[in-house]
Amino acid sequence: MIPQVSDSELELMKIVWAGGGTARYAGIMEELAAAGKGWQKNTVITLLSRLVEKGLLRASKIGRRNEYTALVTEAEYQTAQTRVLLNKLYQGDARGLVLTLLRQDLFSAGDYEELREFWEKERDK
Repeated sequence: MIPQVSDSELELMKIVWAGGGTARYAGIMEELAAAGKGWQKNTVITLLSRLVEKGLLRASKIGRRNEYTALVTEAEYQTAQTRVLLNKLYQGDARGLVLTLLRQDLFSAGDYEELREFWEKERDK
């Protein structure tokens, strides 16, 4: 089971995923600064350590620098968290989630058309 992460931990995971599944500490700090996040070094190190402990990242020494490698893909994490949401709010009923998206206008006509085309392609395989 893939554990849930805090919002801050997820931001770091997104940086690693965006880097092709690996990122060095310095690169992570640069991305955070570019996004206007003034996080302290100790905060980032603590969050990265938690992600390693949770089994989502592996830390490796490259010379004197740390490199972090994702052990879970973004798609795997999204799937796991979607299942958690479905079970928690909809008792595992995906239809309930889709109905909520439709009823609350969170799903556009373009989204519907794209999903319909995907469904037809998958059905024909």
